[in-house]
Amino acid sequence: MATAILFGLLIGLLLGLLGAGGAILAVPALVFGVGLPLHAAIPASLVVVGASALAGLLPRLRRHVVRWPVALVFGAAGVPAAFAGTALGRLLPERWLMLGFAALMVAVALRMLGDRTDHSGACRTRAGTVNWRRCLPKALATGAAVGFLTGMFGVGGGFVIVPALILLLGLTTTEAVATSLAVVVINAASGLAAHAGAAADLDYTVIVFFTAAAMAASLVAGRLAEKVPAKPLRTGFAGVVLAAAAGTAAAAIAAPHLLAAA
Repeated sequence: MATAILFGLLIGLLLGLLGAGGAILAVPALVFGVGLPLHAAIPASLVVVGASALAGLLPRLRRHVVRWPVALVFGAAGVPAAFAGTALGRLLPERWLMLGFAALMVAVALRMLGDRTDHSGACRTRAGTVNWRRCLPKALATGAAVGFLTGMFGVGGGFVIVPALILLLGLTTTEAVATSLAVVVINAASGLAAHAGAAADLDYTVIVFFTAAAMAASLVAGRLAEKVPAKPLRTGFAGVVLAAAAGTAAAAIAAPHLLAAA
């Protein structure tokens, strides 16, 4: 329980501050830290991710920074893709699935280290509205890709959503983080529905403690987000993710039995 609470606090903190990234650590934490088998860790991660994203979203609702039309477009594209990702994930051996997850973690870390603020590709008009005719195909494609990753790996996808909202649609960082949290909630719910058959294998005691810690940390972090410098936080987080990716890949290659251990 102590390990579950500790990892829950870390993931909720990162998700609440950045609107992205913390969820990428949930599956490794549940597999190697808490001891859940991989097939149970993915839906458990979706519970944690969705609940902590919702907690991080609540303080932002009062500031009216969530762009709901954008969130609904991304979310709608992600729902069917989450079921497709889940179906493909069930066909892959757990070793290869975990190696794929390690590669995804490396991509997330590099994305964090190479974070840009260039809005040259933004679809905002001079009046401040979104040019949907120009950007809808990209928004739908990005939303579907995020939903697919959610279903396959149990991640929220905020590490893709936040830069996409900034670079494609021209949202401010504050708007992008808040809107990303709304999309993560939608994606996590659809991914969890796709994994409904694994409900009997879940350790609900661990999930409750893990989720409660993540929600509490995310709620607090959501109130403090604007006061914390994001760049050093992203850099430190990227280092943690790279280390976790190396450990995950090593375990998948050298000790694949750990993935199925309960």
